[in-house]
Amino acid sequence: MAAQISPSILSADFARLADEAAAVADSADWLHVDVMDNHFVPNLTLGLPVVESLRRAAALPLDCHLMIAEPDRFAPDYAEAGAGSVTIHAEASRAPVRTLRAIRAAGARAGLALNPGTPVDGVADLLGEVDMLLLMTVEPGFGGQSFLDMVLPKIRRARELVRKSGLDVWLQVDGGVAESTIERCAEAGADVFVAGSAVYGADDPGAAVRHLRELAEGAARGE
Repeated sequence: MAAQISPSILSADFARLADEAAAVADSADWLHVDVMDNHFVPNLTLGLPVVESLRRAAALPLDCHLMIAEPDRFAPDYAEAGAGSVTIHAEASRAPVRTLRAIRAAGARAGLALNPGTPVDGVADLLGEVDMLLLMTVEPGFGGQSFLDMVLPKIRRARELVRKSGLDVWLQVDGGVAESTIERCAEAGADVFVAGSAVYGADDPGAAVRHLRELAEGAARGE
């Protein structure tokens, strides 16, 4: 699969979200929305009302990443609000199969996220319930963190599990993805890349997205 880039609005100007979404509309595949509740992670960002408004204003489909303590309760609401993809954390969900199926039933792609210290083999049996597996390459909660190289073997293991399953599961990475790290992620098997400050910290966010895509696709081809 060709590389997909999902710019994270966590690094965007929250006072200009519609403009920031438009800046990458012609170059990105998704718009990544980090929802944090100050319980599951030590930060508070935006919630469902902002997602509903952004959905009306943004041309790109929304890739909602729920870093919240009660994903089983709230995840379907984000799908019903029009998100194209909704990802819950394995560490927070008490009923992941039910919740993932509810997300799909509401019309969105279902994603399952793992923190850096969570083994990927523990969710191998859930691959048939997900459209995307998200591996955090930083500890979730704040943007601008440094990439954790310790996750690279886990990306390779996840790609191996997906390949063996024969399922069409996307493998996303989130955290510290930039020019200096995206090639390593692609070589390890990731195909969907969340990039925050590497996109919105650039003078031209659209050009930054295109450059990151070129790097990822070149690395995936072994160039």
